[in-house]
Amino acid sequence: MPLHMIKLCVGVSEVETLERRAAKNEWLIVHTRMTPKRAAEIEDGGSLYWVIKGSVACRMPITDITTEGEGKTSRCRITLAPRVIRTAPLARRPFQGWRYFDPKDAPADLSSLDAGDMPEDLAKQLREMGAW
Repeated sequence: MPLHMIKLCVGVSEVETLERRAAKNEWLIVHTRMTPKRAAEIEDGGSLYWVIKGSVACRMPITDITTEGEGKTSRCRITLAPRVIRTAPLARRPFQGWRYFDPKDAPADLSSLDAGDMPEDLAKQLREMGAW
């Protein structure tokens, strides 16, 4: 089972913005300071889950993780597939950097849930209350 990552999507207030950027091949490379020690597990089918406005809203599959440079100047480059997959909303408090995200804690994809025509705001409220 692949391991995932979770990160705040700073500067983006809605999933549609991320979808438009991904369609233009923008935001497909994310730079971070620290390289995950468990990169092999993540590259084996893992995704980067994005926290937008206080809740996990979507994910993008990770295709590659590489380290650029050496020593104190090294940086990690995370390459994402140009596909944004919406997820069930899951409240998350702010944090710095990225975190590992265990598959058992990850929200389900909206395509695999039967939400019908429920508005996203209502689904988020129900999820936060623990009713859905």
